[in-house]
Amino acid sequence: MKPIYLIFSLLTFISLSCTSKDDTDLKENHDAQNIYFPPLDSDTWETKTPSELQLNTSALGELSSFLENTNTKSFIILHKGKIAFEQYFNDHALTDPWYWASAGKTLTSTVTGIAQDQGLLEISSKVSDYLGTNWTSETLEQEQLITCQNLLSMDSGLDDSLGDSVAPENLQYIANASNRWAYHNVYVKLQDVVAAVSNQSWSDYFNENLKNKIGMTGTWITIGDLSVYWSTTRSMARFGLMIYANGQWDNQQIVSDAFLNQATNTSQSINEAYGYLWWLNGKSSYHLPQTQVEFTGELIPNGPSDMYCALGKNDQKLYIVPSKDLVIVRMGEAADDSNFALSSYDNALWEKLNNVFN
Repeated sequence: MKPIYLIFSLLTFISLSCTSKDDTDLKENHDAQNIYFPPLDSDTWETKTPSELQLNTSALGELSSFLENTNTKSFIILHKGKIAFEQYFNDHALTDPWYWASAGKTLTSTVTGIAQDQGLLEISSKVSDYLGTNWTSETLEQEQLITCQNLLSMDSGLDDSLGDSVAPENLQYIANASNRWAYHNVYVKLQDVVAAVSNQSWSDYFNENLKNKIGMTGTWITIGDLSVYWSTTRSMARFGLMIYANGQWDNQQIVSDAFLNQATNTSQSINEAYGYLWWLNGKSSYHLPQTQVEFTGELIPNGPSDMYCALGKNDQKLYIVPSKDLVIVRMGEAADDSNFALSSYDNALWEKLNNVFN
């Protein structure tokens, strides 16, 4: 284990139990003047001091042991932008990159929103308006039901049982768009849409309009039809901080608050716990990848009700809790069994966090 910081913020609350999200606005209206943003071109990052702590110190030690023993490589907690806790484990260091897996879907969502803000696309428009027809194997009538918003919401109606390839022969009809929710790799076609409307490669547009503006490191690595982002843990924290700040970075609006409000609210009528590639806590039911079963209850019962999340394979986690001014990142190997997004680890981790914060 290689600790970098073990410093928590003064969190003046009795518990992490929160009121339910308002379906019209998940985020509080944070004043960016009261949020710390680290410099763009430096590893300098302000922290909280031990004198500010009001925490259960024995539970804090238990959390650290729990993280190390569950294959964690890195863990960060931000409070109003400042590092309140940062540790690295299992031969991982501050400057080492790691993969975001499906937590990186939220990068695609955000950049799609930026392109809409710039007037390059409308998410309500048909995907074929930007990519042409026959990008699927559906009939023209079926294909033209699919909008960019359907790709953001995971309700394209395409068959999710045919693997990761998004070649036309693999994108086959199973239901009309908006009538079936299924976790599907077809969302990556949004990257093609952004490239087409911007006349840039996806990575160039991403770097210019998001990565460089908030001081992230990292790169997209493409294997087959999968494009996965790799970066340091602090880069994921930077992204989470920008989202927490309602799309701002040091008073520059990166993506509109209006788009983020849509992105972090229920996006369709089938899976209450899903926005635009964001997972939402505090809902009365949810669906999971590779199943059409509706589960009753909250996505992460131990987590704050207003929390929204970027969740990736093998327990890559980005949690944003507006009511508590928290951004939390976990990167590493799978804590237990391999998984696609949500896992039992989310609830177990929040049990430990609740013990620390109480």
